[in-house]
Amino acid sequence: MGWVLFDWGDTLMVDFPEYDGPMATWPRVQAVSGAREALQQLRHEGWRTALATNAADSEEPEIRAALTRAGLGDLIDQVYCSRRVGHSKPSPEFFAFIIRDLGVDASELVMVGDNFTADIEGALRAGIRAVWLRGGSDKPSEGPGWRSIGSLAQLSGLLATWSP
Repeated sequence: MGWVLFDWGDTLMVDFPEYDGPMATWPRVQAVSGAREALQQLRHEGWRTALATNAADSEEPEIRAALTRAGLGDLIDQVYCSRRVGHSKPSPEFFAFIIRDLGVDASELVMVGDNFTADIEGALRAGIRAVWLRGGSDKPSEGPGWRSIGSLAQLSGLLATWSP
């Protein structure tokens, strides 16, 4: 199959603006609606999953702790944080690092995120297909190399019909 890269805040986990510091230390952590089910379905279909985040306050151990608290820890194979990578999304270097580290071609990756500039445009510049999680917007949209979904529940169906 390939790899699905997910943004973290407001893509897989709710980013509560009232909290600061590492998400693992927040009084409350919560997966985005449908995140666990979507990750389970992708795993069942043979996809591998990774987190690709610009989280400024967390490194991989804290990220994994927060994912585990939200019930997602067992469904993420790799974690790529801008602090470890040395670059942030949307820079091509951020995505190039992931491609090299995974030892795959860009065509084997799909980036899913809620921030159009950082997640979608950044991935496209690196030759990676992208899925914009547009949230509350009912207006579906797509362009060369990218599609959009309103919820994570739609991701598996989209990937099943969208070949590189």
